[in-house]
Amino acid sequence: MIQHFLVARNLLLLAAAITAGCAQTGGTYTTADNSSPLSWPTPRVDQAQAPTPPEPTNVPQAAMPAGAADVQPATIAPPRRAAAPRPKSATSVAAAPATAPRTESRARTAAPSSPPDLWARVRNGFRMAPVDSGLVGDWENYYASRPDYFAQMIDNSSRFLYHIAGEVEKRNMPLEIALLPMIESAYNPVAYSSAHASGIWQFIPSTGKNYGLKQNWWYDGRRDVIAATQAALDYLQTLYGMFNDWELALAAYNWGEGAVQRAIDRNQARGLPTDYRSLENMPAETRNYVPKLIAVKNIIENPGRFGVTLARVPNEPYFEVVTVERHIDVTLAAQFAGLTLEEFKFLNPAHNKRVINSDSAETIVLPKRQLATFMAAMNQHRNKPLVSMKTHTVRAGELPHTIAEQYGITVAELNQLNGIGPRRHISTGQTLMVPNRTELQPDLEDKPVVTLVSAAPRVRTVMRKVVVVRNGVRRTVTVAVPVRLGGSASPTRSAATARHAAAAQGRRAAPVRVSNTAKAPAHKIAYNPSAAKRKNR
Repeated sequence: MIQHFLVARNLLLLAAAITAGCAQTGGTYTTADNSSPLSWPTPRVDQAQAPTPPEPTNVPQAAMPAGAADVQPATIAPPRRAAAPRPKSATSVAAAPATAPRTESRARTAAPSSPPDLWARVRNGFRMAPVDSGLVGDWENYYASRPDYFAQMIDNSSRFLYHIAGEVEKRNMPLEIALLPMIESAYNPVAYSSAHASGIWQFIPSTGKNYGLKQNWWYDGRRDVIAATQAALDYLQTLYGMFNDWELALAAYNWGEGAVQRAIDRNQARGLPTDYRSLENMPAETRNYVPKLIAVKNIIENPGRFGVTLARVPNEPYFEVVTVERHIDVTLAAQFAGLTLEEFKFLNPAHNKRVINSDSAETIVLPKRQLATFMAAMNQHRNKPLVSMKTHTVRAGELPHTIAEQYGITVAELNQLNGIGPRRHISTGQTLMVPNRTELQPDLEDKPVVTLVSAAPRVRTVMRKVVVVRNGVRRTVTVAVPVRLGGSASPTRSAATARHAAAAQGRRAAPVRVSNTAKAPAHKIAYNPSAAKRKNR
């Protein structure tokens, strides 16, 4: 009796062990020789995170219940816990999704997304040291007291700031540099100074050419925001490499690197500091240049402190750059993009004429929202003319009315097309825009920059030999005499001009001796200061 009881107890313990081992493996049990798997109900787990299941227990084949080899495996639904780790058993991989925890882990460790507002991104990139200067406070008050002007400056920058900030970040430069066009031009892409500086970065023609900005009759790269930004950042990086200081680099951008270097050399020779604020003989514009930038930076960093409200600028691209392979009228391009002519010109200020010459500048800047509209219109006009204008080079003897009649327009319309005012006139070799009456694509070759000639009388300077008598000494000298083109100068006026020029030359420096055997005609002018004084008495 006792023996039967012990056998029954052992069988019950063995069954319980098998049941417990199978439950811990998610409902699947595999024998040692991988034959005849058994299926068991999956236990319900109510905990937020299940513990790591242990290795399944391999039970000897002899201990399997009778008939277990005939049982087919059942489909086990994965447990409803996203964070449950996968078991180490190879056969239990299909029971739970393996990618879910990895995805959640990546989401938890991913870098924070970029701020939705561009100003937050710009503030995070400020690296220039604060400037404790009364000039900074003066400029803070200046901008804060002119909210309309500051708001217009912010509105202008909203089209280009995302692009410029990205280019500054690529070069690991402080993001204060992205605010520099506010100081240079108030972010006005058509700004033009009395020193002939142009564009938001205010390049003069020579510096623009040095940094690869193309300038011709059709196109001025100084006003191309994309090209000018690259050139300006190249220039600023060069200046920083020279001075290893951003304040000095900015001063050189405004004053010139040669002037800054000479000011540094003077201070070094006198044993004085060579930082920006210690340089002497600095122009007022340069002295205020960095304080103005720091003042704008301080307002953007903490607008509430100055009572300024910054318009929100999304931290996303405003425009796309489109490559065009055909010449196109500016008005037609604006129409295709669904923009007003003013907005289109604001984004594309580099085009000097009414036609965008694809040979000079093959790109057009458009708002992202209008890109699809523009491309659809271009596809619809694939085989249609896009240009209503062409060029005409003025030949010798041509007059405005003959050119206008040739193209079926009036002289007033010809002047309007070419910006010719009442005090301007056309000249031989000048290029004019005229209507294109054919459907053929005109040949718009690159033209150099041409300055219209004023309608004032044209005068050139000629060298004349004159005889000067001074203190009883007779000398023949050569002087410059202005002569009106298109006719001989009045002998009386020429003689008087020559007399005054010779007299001035005789008083300032020794006259130039010319051989008396020269064949050039000489006008004899008697000038004796002593005699003149006696006569006046």
